[in-house]
Amino acid sequence: MKAGRQSVLLDPAPFLTATAAVAGPMEGQGPLGAGFDLVYRDLRAGEKSFEAAERKMLQEACSRALEKGNFNLDEIDYFLSGDLLNQTTVSGYSAAVLGRPYFGLYGACSTMALALSWGAMLVAGRFAGKVLAATSSHHCSAERQFRYPVEYGFQRPEQAQWTVTGAAAAVIGIAGESPRITAVTTGKVIDLGEKDSFSLGAAMAPAAASTLIAHFQELQRNPDYYDLIVTGDLGKVGLKLLKQILARSGYFPEGNLNDCGLMIYNPHLQQVGAGGSGCASSGLVVLGHLRERMRAGELQKVLAVSTGALHSTTTLAQGETIPAVAHAVALEM
Repeated sequence: MKAGRQSVLLDPAPFLTATAAVAGPMEGQGPLGAGFDLVYRDLRAGEKSFEAAERKMLQEACSRALEKGNFNLDEIDYFLSGDLLNQTTVSGYSAAVLGRPYFGLYGACSTMALALSWGAMLVAGRFAGKVLAATSSHHCSAERQFRYPVEYGFQRPEQAQWTVTGAAAAVIGIAGESPRITAVTTGKVIDLGEKDSFSLGAAMAPAAASTLIAHFQELQRNPDYYDLIVTGDLGKVGLKLLKQILARSGYFPEGNLNDCGLMIYNPHLQQVGAGGSGCASSGLVVLGHLRERMRAGELQKVLAVSTGALHSTTTLAQGETIPAVAHAVALEM
């Protein structure tokens, strides 16, 4: 059911019935590492390239989500996935292996919430019984595409974030185990003129604020409706800006607002700049760590807001700004 211009209340609310999260070595060494289904010991995961390693991780996450839910591929009506590489190649190659009808999605680092939103609406609308929603990112493949190959040894500024290596997948169904996806708010693209590709948190914070404010207003909810609100990958810089923007609009979610990019690493022990970023940032934290906390009874209501910067190296070289988007997914026990 539509609830305003951007939000949808899902009835019946689909179940986030099985999830899996596989991570790279740095992510496994972080504070949430013990909760991932698999941690790879090396960045190449035994493959010949970083891109092949990311593909392996995404397929492993999908396989484990199906296995944990005791599902087979024939039960999956659609595969929804996206990543950061040109033409979402990691997801495309994985779709060829899975052999299911495929929606290739691109929302940059907002892709996890985008996939969950589309999947939930397909199931709630009875267009599918079960869908497999997934996303991935890899530090080295993303650096090679958007900035500099890691072999170059470029000195990163303090505001830069570290792309999370890993993949996450979820089976969304009309029946199953909680939590349920009860509402989604689809974001608008916001561009306030940021041009620094190393300061993506600053570029994405206004988009996160726009989506959160729309969610609160259209669903007539205050921030304290949720036990926890997590943004995807704003990092230290972006989260600080987000709080300032929300405060100007009368929202003060201090006690229950956090960022996946800040949760996944230990900033005192790991040199990750302003925090984590990438599609796998919110993927690993939400579908791995937070879902298990919900199932353990520690959290009842979580709002996951994945954020994405919609730029390319070509547009930046042409002097263009960095537009951004954020999508919100409400999870409730």
